[in-house]
Amino acid sequence: MPIPEDVTGDEIDKDVRQELQSLPKTLAEDVARNLVMVARLIDEDPEGAYGYSRVALRLASRVAAVREAAGFAAYATQKYSEALAEFRAARRMTGNTELWPVMADCERGLGRPEKALDMAGAPEVQKLDKAGQVEMRLVAAGARRDMDQLDAAIVTLQSAELASNSIQPWTARLRYAYADALLAVGREGEAREWFAKAIEADRDGSTDASDRLAELDGVEFVDAMDEDDAESETVVTVVVDEDTTTHDESEATEPEAVEPEAVESEAVESEATEPETVEPKIVEIKDTTERNTED
Repeated sequence: MPIPEDVTGDEIDKDVRQELQSLPKTLAEDVARNLVMVARLIDEDPEGAYGYSRVALRLASRVAAVREAAGFAAYATQKYSEALAEFRAARRMTGNTELWPVMADCERGLGRPEKALDMAGAPEVQKLDKAGQVEMRLVAAGARRDMDQLDAAIVTLQSAELASNSIQPWTARLRYAYADALLAVGREGEAREWFAKAIEADRDGSTDASDRLAELDGVEFVDAMDEDDAESETVVTVVVDEDTTTHDESEATEPEAVEPEAVESEAVESEATEPETVEPKIVEIKDTTERNTED
């Protein structure tokens, strides 16, 4: 697959680069460049990232970092069975447990939430760092919801990390998951509070907590215009009888005054009356849109 010239392979993590030292230099460079492309595309173009991961896998399937990257690329494209196989392979090669939560989430993706819950109670969880344990808690809560155990999902998320005022990398996602679980059981007031707390912690926009909060508050966001309509403006056209039309309030035409002689001729029973100004009759109001387009 094509790789931009500015991708040298030096962008990869130093630990990964060290793993690649077991390969011939040219091969290591090719693998590194493909891994860089995986990292670049995995969020915005998961299918593209998956393609580069398959190239790296063909070149160096015995490198744990390559198997891990292939696993995450497959996971991003919801190929959960393939992702789980790659994560297991990487874990066998390294012996560490850091992939345990995402492996459990693959079980959820495969429709096996019970298996994910079993993994949440396994000894491997105790070997995870704090971030890994929080991730495992999120996966376990998701598994509970998969099984329609909504109240149990809420209890699963209640923890010291949730109650802490300290902002950590996982805080926004944990608060968001808790708010979403509360909303699922109809506790809207509490859900609103926790969506607001998620926004406070969401410094990089990793959740849509602000949209969810606005939805609860009854605020609806609508796309203003298409690009083609960016210069459009609304003009109200008022049709008066058949002869008078005004475009824009600023250009409104003053109604014609009726000559006094005409009014006097229509006086009732010889009583003196002041001349009347005949008001124009509005027969139709049109709302049109004029677009300013560039040729």
